[in-house]
Amino acid sequence: MKIFLDTANVDEIKEALEWGLVDGVTTNPTLISKTGRGFEEVVREILELVEGPVSLEVVSTDAEGMIREARRLSELGENVVVKIPMTEEGIKAVKVLEGEGIATNVTLIFSPTQALLAAKAGASYVSPFVGRIDDISWDGLTIVREIREIFSNYEYQTQIIVASVRHPKHVLESAKMGAHICTMPFKVLKQLFKHPLTDVGLKRFLEDWEKVPQKPF
Repeated sequence: MKIFLDTANVDEIKEALEWGLVDGVTTNPTLISKTGRGFEEVVREILELVEGPVSLEVVSTDAEGMIREARRLSELGENVVVKIPMTEEGIKAVKVLEGEGIATNVTLIFSPTQALLAAKAGASYVSPFVGRIDDISWDGLTIVREIREIFSNYEYQTQIIVASVRHPKHVLESAKMGAHICTMPFKVLKQLFKHPLTDVGLKRFLEDWEKVPQKPF
């Protein structure tokens, strides 16, 4: 499973890239607004850092506006993926953009049938929002499992990006069910490193090492 970082914070991206674990980045208007910087300034810096796919979101609500924005965004870098909302107008835009060779990520997916429509339109990616589905007392990961089954049944090439990830359990279950990608906040990525037994074990090894009389270094 590929790991994407869901952020527009350049410092977080730089640190995660040093670990060699990040395969791509997803952003949205909310994340970019949190930086307090201009859109193009932030995006260009991210694109310089990240070799993998970088999802940038349109803000138009009509197909013509989405297509126009997407074309401009795609000019910023070869690895740009354009996030398109799951609406009738959005699906119209996806069909046109994918036909032009512009990769799309259909966002705000909350049901397997929405994902099915996006795949039929030729979307490169779909992003089911598991955390937001959990928020309404439903199981977001069940939606991912159903999407995975549908795509497998009909051999769709559209990749699943598990989004709105809140905790390591979301990551674990996504990997177990064969999701292609999981995009997560920097905080969640850091949590994947942690286990109390690792901390205890390391502490014990270091304490015992201090007891060794002659050390090679």
